[in-house]
Amino acid sequence: MPKTAEELLAKARRHIDRLTPRQALEAMNAGAVLVDTRTETDRRNEGTIAGAVAVADSVLEWRADPADDAADPRLTTGARLIVMCNDGYSSSFKADHLRKLGHQHPADVIGGYRAWKRLGLPVDEFRSDRGIPH
Repeated sequence: MPKTAEELLAKARRHIDRLTPRQALEAMNAGAVLVDTRTETDRRNEGTIAGAVAVADSVLEWRADPADDAADPRLTTGARLIVMCNDGYSSSFKADHLRKLGHQHPADVIGGYRAWKRLGLPVDEFRSDRGIPH
């Protein structure tokens, strides 16, 4: 049984797909749903990704559970979901939670949003009309 945060992280990552930012962009272009779990403050200060669905980290499991009244129809178990956080750590745990909820091949983005931005991939300014209010 894992005893450290790093061991818990390694265990979660054994069960999910990990994509580079470029692979995540390609997957989005092929129909995958990018789920941005960063805070509204981070999205406002650092930017967003067009087409990403913003869902607060604290409610992702409920938004992605088709049996829950709070489920977001964009996050169905039939959709390929890719979770993105700031740096690619909490997204690994969240992607593993999605797997446990029945999502097939959930993924996260290696290095998170900040790696995406460092690579010069497309980013937008924050707009409050995107995603799900939290």
